[in-house]
Amino acid sequence: METKYNYVKNKIKSKILQGFIQPHQKIGSESELMKEYRVSRHTIRKAIDDLANDGWVYKNQGAGTFCADRTNYQTTSVNRAKNIAVITTYFSDYIFPTIIRGAEGYLSEHGYQVTVFSTNNDHEQERRCLEAVLSQQFDGVIVEPTKSALPNPNINYYLNIERVGIPYVMIHAYYDELEPTHVVMDDVEGGRIQTKHLIEQGHEHILGFFKNDDIQGTKRMKGFIKAHRESRLPLSPQNIITYTTEARDSVPKQALRKKLEEGKDLPTAIVCYNDQLALLLLDVIREMELKVPEDISITGYDNSFLSVASEVKLTTIKHPQDNMGIEAGKIILELIEQKQDPSVNKIVNPVVFQPELIVRNSTSRAGVKEVN
Repeated sequence: METKYNYVKNKIKSKILQGFIQPHQKIGSESELMKEYRVSRHTIRKAIDDLANDGWVYKNQGAGTFCADRTNYQTTSVNRAKNIAVITTYFSDYIFPTIIRGAEGYLSEHGYQVTVFSTNNDHEQERRCLEAVLSQQFDGVIVEPTKSALPNPNINYYLNIERVGIPYVMIHAYYDELEPTHVVMDDVEGGRIQTKHLIEQGHEHILGFFKNDDIQGTKRMKGFIKAHRESRLPLSPQNIITYTTEARDSVPKQALRKKLEEGKDLPTAIVCYNDQLALLLLDVIREMELKVPEDISITGYDNSFLSVASEVKLTTIKHPQDNMGIEAGKIILELIEQKQDPSVNKIVNPVVFQPELIVRNSTSRAGVKEVN
């Protein structure tokens, strides 16, 4: 259980990290803090002493306690190691290790160490990662946004990262309100060509499954709709299934099972948010004793190792993976160079990778059955 003084200490520190308390601004008198946090004077003094020892505040005899100026804290040690923080939603599975290796390999060649944080696509964990970045000595940050399609409660932390002068670049997606430098895929086009391939194969009843709390999912859904419109193919709203990160292992499977059990207007093809989802839905297709691609075609996205992990080799969209990490590494070093030498006035442009369709045996022409 968290002690009272530690609770007060972390609350004040959080306000500093979000920029609510600015350098040299008084943090409040002991009486005001006692009232705000409903604790004793002893607890307030202990919390303030810890913050002062850690360099977050300083005391001015007779005037009070003030927020320390950490704007240039990165340069306090001449001989310290050069370090880049990489904040990703996941790092233990799927395509994320490859992206991280790409960034880490490039940055290590240029004398930088990489420290990896994971948010598990959770805003609270993202907050902790950002507080760690602001509390430690990092030269720059590569960030994969958390639930990028939703309003982000941590924007204040990013604004404070900008204020203290830490360069950052976003990968996979970006928070539009911040307009940061970013490295992404053209996910609208990816969803479009993913769907167009099936339409060109004669499929008219296509299900689309998209994660709706990440902006990649909403963009791929936009491409799905766009392909139908370009082909003048009517699209039923019931053929679009959305789900959240927390429901990714249950809702899509339940929705597909229900569709296949209805027995009428059966889908002949499925567009999946990613390869990971496609493998989950393959389990449902097997349960229903249907064959891929004879009875139903299915496409993935990302060309991950999962796309060839089962007997069904997935038609999928190629993801840049390590190249995305390398490009993010290049950009963050350019931003660091500009910070260190203001005379360098180079425009650092976003990088947008164009998608490429990889065709394998999970798709075929509609109505074509295997010949024995």
